[in-house]
Amino acid sequence: MDNRKSLDGQATSLMVVLCLIWGMQQVALKAVAGDIAPMLQISLRSGIAALLVGALMLWRGEGMSLKAWRPGVVVGLLFAAEYLMVGEALRHTSASRTVVFLYTAPIFAALGLHWKLPAERLGWIQWAGIALAFAGVATAFLGRDAQVPSASAANMLWGDFLALLGGVSWGATTVVIRTSSLSQTPPAQTLLYQLVGAFVLLLAAAIALGQSGFNPTPRAWTGLLFQTLIVSFASFLAWFWLLRNYLASRLGVFSFLTPVFGIVLGALVLDEPLEARFVAGSLLVLGGILVVSGHGWLRTTAAGILGARSARQ
Repeated sequence: MDNRKSLDGQATSLMVVLCLIWGMQQVALKAVAGDIAPMLQISLRSGIAALLVGALMLWRGEGMSLKAWRPGVVVGLLFAAEYLMVGEALRHTSASRTVVFLYTAPIFAALGLHWKLPAERLGWIQWAGIALAFAGVATAFLGRDAQVPSASAANMLWGDFLALLGGVSWGATTVVIRTSSLSQTPPAQTLLYQLVGAFVLLLAAAIALGQSGFNPTPRAWTGLLFQTLIVSFASFLAWFWLLRNYLASRLGVFSFLTPVFGIVLGALVLDEPLEARFVAGSLLVLGGILVVSGHGWLRTTAAGILGARSARQ
């Protein structure tokens, strides 16, 4: 029997905090990129977080099972690919644009699960949400100031595309976890596969691409500590705790908040410009994510409102 609960005040507050942290991570990566490249930041944060997760598993007496090593390697590769794209995207485009395109992941996950799992077939409302999100992606791709030089515009377009590929990789990671033996594996082990994969592969990529320099300024250390302790360790463990205790469909409704926080923080912290077409496209993407991820909640809420109206008549 599924004992997971509907959202209460504690879960709602925690999800808002997590979305704020996740929206801030791309901004924080770009803010210290002059001292340490985003790719190296992600590699180091993943390696240190992997050690912390391993220590936590030992403390809990939770052994590492190798029964799911094959899908574990796959999600490690996909997780590394996601953040390889993010690291490179941040070198070419803004943090706010990166977070919007990265968070198309629920759309790609929904498409993959529709293909792989009969229980995850998409209804017409979700297809409408997907169409809305892709219309938003197309609009956001065009959302740049006409006065921007063509070379800069092409550079930004390349970064946007890389961020979108990061969203594809993230969506594929979700599909592999849901459709393999990892769905029955303790969350800490699944996270460990991802963190180790990101550390090894991104460190190699950073060295190969000449992005391994580290200027140990206080700002760089602060950013690395935030990325390691708050993003890769605490927030991911809190997320898995929520998934164990609350209904995932209700939690997914909050996914649209992360890009909102990312856009706002990018403008406030990094002074990133917000072109009208990009904002319009972002709103369409966020609306599509809300429809796809929260269709069950939206349907239940609408039914409750209609039922209440009928009762009053």
